[in-house]
Amino acid sequence: MEDNKDNKARSKRASKNYTEQIPEVRELKEIDLSGSYSYAHYLRWKFEERIELIKGKIFEMSAPATFHQEVSRELFGALYNYLKGHKCKVFCAPFDIRFPKGSKADRDIYNVVQPDICVICDLRKLDRKGCLGAPDLVVEILSPGNSRKELRIKYELYQEFGVREYWIVDPNSKMVLKHILSTSGMYVTEQFTISGGMFTSDLLPGFSLNLDEIFSSDVQP
Repeated sequence: MEDNKDNKARSKRASKNYTEQIPEVRELKEIDLSGSYSYAHYLRWKFEERIELIKGKIFEMSAPATFHQEVSRELFGALYNYLKGHKCKVFCAPFDIRFPKGSKADRDIYNVVQPDICVICDLRKLDRKGCLGAPDLVVEILSPGNSRKELRIKYELYQEFGVREYWIVDPNSKMVLKHILSTSGMYVTEQFTISGGMFTSDLLPGFSLNLDEIFSSDVQP
């Protein structure tokens, strides 16, 4: 038992020393955007710009438009109200989701994303840094600058790491794509539009959204 404690303590010290050897970066322009980086590097970046890491590569995040924010507020509010009294918790960006593959050490994690909204039911995945492991539900709201990333790269990432339900919300077409993880580990997709009325979730029994209300705004997309 004492040997195990000593090994864990040495591992923590080694991880901390490794992180401290990485220099702090205070401006994004100081980073080689063609390089490959881990969560340990990410923790040493002190610039204001928001970025995500996907397979070690940096993806810059643009500021969301007003309509994007209004849709996000409506979705978050609906999920928050539904989850009152449930064990699951809902979070909105900025909130880091780390996807470990094997080792959970900071230096070995190469996928760190900030989805617009996520629901986490296994509360053991939560720590002071965010969430370590796949959320049960992820919601991404499309913007002009992020459509390709959400539709292809993040789709593949969430499928690979087992996000059980993934919504892609398109404010322009007023449409929601719902991806459900099948038993084979592949997403099965359903489409809902504003003319379709109510949007439901396979993961959250009894939860529904009136898309007219979600997409109603005086601000144009």
